[in-house]
Amino acid sequence: MRDDEADGCTVTVCRDCCCGSLSKHPAVDHDRQIERLRAALAPAHRVRTSLCLDACSQSNVLVVQPAPDARRAGARPVWFGLVLDDPVLDDIAGWVAAGGPGRAELSAVLELSRIDPP
Repeated sequence: MRDDEADGCTVTVCRDCCCGSLSKHPAVDHDRQIERLRAALAPAHRVRTSLCLDACSQSNVLVVQPAPDARRAGARPVWFGLVLDDPVLDDIAGWVAAGGPGRAELSAVLELSRIDPP
């Protein structure tokens, strides 16, 4: 593993035109979502924001990239859409904390939030 490579997953949260928009989702505390993820996952996993991930109809979108060793073993990123409430966010955080793509089974509930990448 390279020195600049984290051991855990990387969670990329879209925060651009639609995702994170108070005009589109006024009841969602978008900043708090990021804070909750970081509190639940740091320091083992990285949480970052991104410009538009081109899945606007599914906002709020986040992508979980596998840990480096899981990626080398064939795991691929998992995309989630309509992440608008704490229970979904907490389920995603729990799955990532358990290992995420290639390391932990995705629950049936989380399968409902899974989307295809654009």
